[in-house]
Amino acid sequence: MSRVPMTVGGAEALRAELENLKKVERPRIVKAIAEAREHGDLKENAEYHAAREQQSFAEGRLQEIESKLADAVVIDITKQPPSDKVIFGVTVSLINLETDEKSKYQIVGDDEADVKSGKISVNSPIARGLIGKSVGDDVVIKTPAGESEFEIDQVEYL
Repeated sequence: MSRVPMTVGGAEALRAELENLKKVERPRIVKAIAEAREHGDLKENAEYHAAREQQSFAEGRLQEIESKLADAVVIDITKQPPSDKVIFGVTVSLINLETDEKSKYQIVGDDEADVKSGKISVNSPIARGLIGKSVGDDVVIKTPAGESEFEIDQVEYL
């Protein structure tokens, strides 16, 4: 199995979801199935079939989260000695050299990525172009929309 990098925040979010599935959702679904069974004939019982479908989804998600956590390498960026080099977990500030537009991204694992909140996957074209570079470096990033040139303005170990 391949090891998957994950930030501390990403691992905590998955653990919280796992806890919710085990302690809240699973008992709620079991109760719904029991109530639907009391209504009689299971062949034509829509409530029963809906509850079983929810159970199937929840159990699948539970297994998926447990697998991800088992394969995860949790990296706490705050325990790394700070430098001006871009590595997994850092928050990097960029300046687009064509438009002077500033942007800020945290490089995270695939499951944590959310561009709207400034988190990009370590496997995204932007992150792959930034990893290993340092503050002050100019980087040309190839994206589906074409090439863009950025300057690395700041690297933060948050």
